[in-house]
Amino acid sequence: MLNIGNEKNGNKLTVTLEGRLDTTTAPELEESVKENIEGVKELVFEIESLEYISSAGLRVLLATQKIMNKQGSMVVRNASEEVKEIFEVTGFYDILNIE
Repeated sequence: MLNIGNEKNGNKLTVTLEGRLDTTTAPELEESVKENIEGVKELVFEIESLEYISSAGLRVLLATQKIMNKQGSMVVRNASEEVKEIFEVTGFYDILNIE
């Protein structure tokens, strides 16, 4: 299960993720991003409460990063140790801006 919170403030969008981002929930996030990303210059993924991310979830982040490369910046914040490890193993530390 994944809870997605969207908070838009001008051209900044903060997306809070809680739970598991996997094959089942990745399409929900993809849909949510599509609905909210227009006009966004600064995108922040707040993933402190994200317990797990699968390759499907990583694909959504990668696709979102490609969109944001054209229109602004994207940051992934407060990853747990488990999620950080997944980013390290997959090489996503080099692709995403992780704080």
